[in-house]
Amino acid sequence: MTKLFNDPARFTEDMLVGFLDAYPQYVVGVPGGVVRANKTPPGKVAVVIGGGSGHYPAFCGTVGAGFADGAVVGNIFTSPSAQEAASVARAAHGDAGVLLTTGNYAGDVMNFGLAVTQLRSEGIEAHYFAVTDDIASAPKGEEAKRRGIAGDFTVFKCASAAAEDGLDLAGVIRVAEASNAATRTLGVAFDGCTLPGADGPLFTVPDGQMGVGLGIHGEPGVSDEDMPSAAELAATLVEGVFADKPSTDSTRIAVILNGLGRTKYEELFVVWGAAAALIRERGYEIVEPEVGELVTSLDMAGCSLTVMWLDEELEKYWRAPADSPAYRKGATSSAAEGERRSDAEAEAAAPSRDVAELADDDGRRGGQLIARALEAMAGMLADAEDELGRIDAVAGDGDHGRGMVKGSAAARDAAAHAVEEGAGQGSVLTAAGKAWAAKAGGTSGVLWGAMLSALGARLGDTGRPDSETVAAGMRDGYDALTQLGGASPGDKTMLDALLPFVEDLERRVADGQPWQEAWRLAADVATESARATSEMRPKVGRARPLAERSVGTPDAGATSLAMCAHTVADCFALTAKGDG
Repeated sequence: MTKLFNDPARFTEDMLVGFLDAYPQYVVGVPGGVVRANKTPPGKVAVVIGGGSGHYPAFCGTVGAGFADGAVVGNIFTSPSAQEAASVARAAHGDAGVLLTTGNYAGDVMNFGLAVTQLRSEGIEAHYFAVTDDIASAPKGEEAKRRGIAGDFTVFKCASAAAEDGLDLAGVIRVAEASNAATRTLGVAFDGCTLPGADGPLFTVPDGQMGVGLGIHGEPGVSDEDMPSAAELAATLVEGVFADKPSTDSTRIAVILNGLGRTKYEELFVVWGAAAALIRERGYEIVEPEVGELVTSLDMAGCSLTVMWLDEELEKYWRAPADSPAYRKGATSSAAEGERRSDAEAEAAAPSRDVAELADDDGRRGGQLIARALEAMAGMLADAEDELGRIDAVAGDGDHGRGMVKGSAAARDAAAHAVEEGAGQGSVLTAAGKAWAAKAGGTSGVLWGAMLSALGARLGDTGRPDSETVAAGMRDGYDALTQLGGASPGDKTMLDALLPFVEDLERRVADGQPWQEAWRLAADVATESARATSEMRPKVGRARPLAERSVGTPDAGATSLAMCAHTVADCFALTAKGDG
């Protein structure tokens, strides 16, 4: 169990304080994460890695010479926001472009993709790449759907070494793609991990068994098998990985036996002894293997086997030297060489606007009402955090409750600040959406941020929005989510509550009902629709590999959306005759 923390909600922030103090010769902090202490030299592509925290040494522990130029650090098991990813990439960028890369998770794909769009709009050549090495999360032929787990390390290492070698952005991308195509991973868990402040693990493994095909965000394995001996485990891992061998004749391979946080190094060495013998019996030559903790999952008990089939170029980059806080290999130029960044070299603040000038008195009153509703939502979600986390943990990583609490609290505070500045309802919603996405991170963060921002754009800052405008704003929010997330109704996501809500709201408003009354009744529809997701099987996201386990439990995102819809209805119930 994760025992040492202050405020669990600030665990990541507190961790970064200590990490930065311990390794000032390697890294400096910037908004959203860390970058190398020395500036990126002219002509060098910057490689920015990242994702949620809880995986140390991944990801911030591998920022340094020969490895990453920066790491975006999200909350535990939660994607950083697009704003944070863009901030770190902007700070790491020199003059030759930047590659942003993460494991293949919906929140990371959305947020880092949005960051690339933002960076390109600023004139920075940027590209995003997602790692897909986990053979348990999708079958052969569907490699693009696979998660990125410990194979992140081989891909990040080779892409970073290619950048250090002077390849241009296209060349670095090519190496990332080649190393990913050559990498396969299979993991097992003996016990689940526990989030800071939580009473118990995200999942448990039955006594005498192990979970096969785990994720690194607290997701359980896709199946349970009898607990093996070390030699039997080695055989399971080797057979599983080599059964998914890519199309190559190479017999030279890089191999990682990765500990997930609680399995001791001595245990890993026992497994490795058996695994190495089995691999060599297959006629392979192992090139500079790694045995130890490289991509962890807090205090999860378990391990994973990663194999990358090498060609001449990949072997060169796998063997290339690196010097970072948690990973050192060979001899590099001193970390102290080069021009050091100044404390002032962080993300430049975006130009601000005077929101008061955009609003009239009606718009400001609308902004105050919206801020009140967001405050009520934040309070409700704080009370529901544990239950939402429990629902999410059935087939996910259990962080939905915490993410919703952080996001809604940030939105509440941003809305209150916007009201103080005299903002109208549109600017209040936009400020709340940006703050929700920035602080919550993950899939739900970026989706709620997009929905609030789309609604704000429709409502505007002047006048009192009529019922048709409110309904159209919610339709805009739904459209923004479908375009951004790639999910559809029936995939067991928040859309399965949002679409019935929007359709019912539109129908009632078209029939002449005031939006407040229509909203209240549509919220009942959303609640029933959220309950109905319990019989669905997830088709996207982290729960997809555990689809059968999810049956019988409603989707956490749909559930929280329906709860928020009811809270807003209660908040606006007294405004039906004039204040809305």
